[in-house]
Amino acid sequence: MKIGDVAKVDPKLTGLDFWAEGEVIDIEQNPFKGIVIAIRDHLGRIFFGEEKYFVAA
Repeated sequence: MKIGDVAKVDPKLTGLDFWAEGEVIDIEQNPFKGIVIAIRDHLGRIFFGEEKYFVAA
């Protein structure tokens, strides 16, 4: 994944009842968590977490 791609985030991370979809706005290498991805959905909400919670849409 890269910035600008569309991705879906797992409900285990968001607490929602569905896979939220949004644009990747940040990717960082965290020394404790590994790769951390942040997305912004169509409502302007930002979700971020470990790479394992995200899939390309």
